[in-house]
Amino acid sequence: MAQTQVNPTRMELTRLKKKLVTAVRGHKLLKDKRDELMRQFMDLVKANMELREKVEKGILSANQNFVIARASMTAEAMHTALLAPKQEVYLEPDHKNVMSVDIPVFDYRTRTPDDNDIYSYGFAFTSSDLDDAVKSLADILPDMIRLAEYEKSCQLMAAEIEKTRRRVNALEHVIIPETRKNIKYITMKLDENERSTQIRLMKVKDMMLEEAHGYGKKEY
Repeated sequence: MAQTQVNPTRMELTRLKKKLVTAVRGHKLLKDKRDELMRQFMDLVKANMELREKVEKGILSANQNFVIARASMTAEAMHTALLAPKQEVYLEPDHKNVMSVDIPVFDYRTRTPDDNDIYSYGFAFTSSDLDDAVKSLADILPDMIRLAEYEKSCQLMAAEIEKTRRRVNALEHVIIPETRKNIKYITMKLDENERSTQIRLMKVKDMMLEEAHGYGKKEY
């Protein structure tokens, strides 16, 4: 057992008491961190679900617009219209620290500030349905980038919650109970040694008194 492997000395007892105080304080801090992580995680999951629904509806609408555009244009004409895009998007990743978790922050910028540069073709030989399709994709792009940010943040926070939960359980069910058992064991051993020492001292005292005053000798 764990308590039989410790050295029953006062120095070890002092060390274990300090360890227990640290473990209890760390347990409380980790529980508070876990609870706050859970709160922020649930808020993030809710926002992620709402944004995912919006993105899925936007992608569905864009696909429908492309189907309509394809019906009014030949495949060659659509391919030619979209062959050489004028606009470019640059993703700029960063991160922010939330409860010791570095979650991603994605920002983006376009090559030019002109909103009409999303159309890489002239309007004379294309359908207005294609314009609607391209515009719907351009409108949903910021939400798609934000959704990627939320998805990755949820994964990272879930991993941190699980790691914190394991640490809390280890402190609560292993380290703190074993430390308390060891403290109890050492305390009992020290008390037992102290009683034994007192008994030996009393016996030595009695022997010294007998030797000095003749207590316990038979009289003839």
